Amino acid sequence: MNKKIAVVTGANRGMGKAVSEKLASLNYFVIMVGRHEKEINEAADSLSKKGLSVEAFVADVVNEKDVQKLVDYISKKYGLLDVLINNAGTYVQEGDIFSAQDSVMQTTFQTNTMGPYRLMKGLIPLMKKYGHGRVVNVSSGLGSFEGASSNCPAYSVSKVALNMLTKLFASEVDGTNVKVNAICPGWVKTDMGGPNAARSIDEGISGMIWAATLDEKGPNGGFFRDGSPIDW
Repeated sequence: MNKKIAVVTGANRGMGKAVSEKLASLNYFVIMVGRHEKEINEAADSLSKKGLSVEAFVADVVNEKDVQKLVDYISKKYGLLDVLINNAGTYVQEGDIFSAQDSVMQTTFQTNTMGPYRLMKGLIPLMKKYGHGRVVNVSSGLGSFEGASSNCPAYSVSKVALNMLTKLFASEVDGTNVKVNAICPGWVKTDMGGPNAARSIDEGISGMIWAATLDEKGPNGGFFRDGSPIDW
């Protein structure tokens, strides 16, 4: 295949679908990952009908077997991977830290932190072997110590942990042509962000595309919004 290959999780709607479409329009072959078969197939079909090179893959990033199935599929069928965008996430509206529920904390951490962890652990070695890769962890300003809010404790904890994973994996690939960065898309008008969000989907994915297409001189191990560094 003469196209670069990208994996986008949570690709059935919102920013995941939009970033899949944008990468495909830039001549990437995009593996669109989602946990609901009907939804991810419909999303991939809608982009295929536009003449874009995509395929659907059903996997739940919370499920270790599903993640391994995806890793094995990419390794055996393609033997390389250029871009991994860890976009799948969950947000549950809560009260303050004192009213946070253990079950919400655990579920949110599994999706927002452990899912990307498993994917990076499985797919970054393939990038290192091939000698090229860009990992984009979709984080949030709410996952920074500067921007933490007690109104969304589970989400904030899961994203600050994702930021630390970004730093740890980035340190493991330092000096190679694999780059691992965290991106805050801002408050975006999606099903998760709601209709009152300040930014459009196109504005939200701009930083994701920037990080996915970095050249060899681009940063590794940073936290960015719209291509500019923000505080951890």
